[in-house]
Amino acid sequence: MICCQCYNALSSSVIEELPSSIRNLKHLRHLDLSSNAQIKMLPDAVVTWFFRIYLICCEVASCVTMAAQTNLNITTDQFALLALKARITNDPQNIVFTNWSTTTPVCNWVGVTCGARHHRIAELNVSYFGLTGTIPPELGNLSFLVVLDFKNNSFHGILPQELACLRRLKFIRLGNNKFMGVIPSWFGSLFKLQVFDLSGNQFSGSIPATIFNLSALQRINLSYNQLSGRISREMGNLTMLKEIYLDSNNFEVGMCVDFSEIPNEIGTLNHLEKLSVQQNSLKGPIPMTIFNMSSLTIVTFYGNNLNGRIPDNICQNLSNIQWLNLGANQFNGPLPSIFGQCKQLLRLDLGANSLTGIHNINCIYLIT
Repeated sequence: MICCQCYNALSSSVIEELPSSIRNLKHLRHLDLSSNAQIKMLPDAVVTWFFRIYLICCEVASCVTMAAQTNLNITTDQFALLALKARITNDPQNIVFTNWSTTTPVCNWVGVTCGARHHRIAELNVSYFGLTGTIPPELGNLSFLVVLDFKNNSFHGILPQELACLRRLKFIRLGNNKFMGVIPSWFGSLFKLQVFDLSGNQFSGSIPATIFNLSALQRINLSYNQLSGRISREMGNLTMLKEIYLDSNNFEVGMCVDFSEIPNEIGTLNHLEKLSVQQNSLKGPIPMTIFNMSSLTIVTFYGNNLNGRIPDNICQNLSNIQWLNLGANQFNGPLPSIFGQCKQLLRLDLGANSLTGIHNINCIYLIT
């Protein structure tokens, strides 16, 4: 019913123009625009808002339907893992094939941790098992799951939409597998997510806008994929972020060469400690807001097409910086003499730029 309500609102044949302020109705559950004249245009902001609401409505309805059809208990969890086992085609260490057996309580299976209070699976960690296979939709029935860790295996294919039902999930680590396709928009409905790691896969397209609804997110790692498009200004909405890794993709903005392709809004993330956007296609200067972030300990923009000057007061503002890598870009102007005041600095890479002069050779000894 929720999906139908959302869909009918979008498909009516409707009014002249809808005000963009409607997206401020954060508690709206039903919108009826039927029996109107033809819509001439919807503002982009409203289209994005409608799309997000529609997806979340459908995902919630899907999860409610699954819960109604299934008596969710530890047996349900066991069936979900047996469905995963059936999808595994290679288990080189023979862990899952021999240990995941109905003769053993599921909470004693290798890689499985159950909660003490509710006795349901809270953590599924098969990282570094060397497994090959695909993810079954039944994993969406692990309704008490908090940690899902599949990193360093050879899982492939697309991620089933049923994973959107894992509403307690806080940590998802799928790095270094062979997943492909676009990053699913339903990740944006997992509002408790703190760690989001899809690095080292074959995901393509842009980062879905729904990701920027995850207000609890502390770590995002999308490095080593085939992602492209804009690094969204909405990254600044993720105010709890401590770590951003977007290395080795093809992020860019494209048209205006005088405009920085790194959003100023990243500089408003007061908890950010690590920022790594190496080997992309970024152009323009680094926003001064980033050079003013005292929380940062690691900043790496190696291997882009960034330009401009390195500010003279860089050490004064980046007072906790330990690793600064701006190598292989197009920075120009004199090398700041103030690097000797970066008391925490352990590693500095400014090579392969167009920098000139070292005004204070003593700075080299202070940072080596």
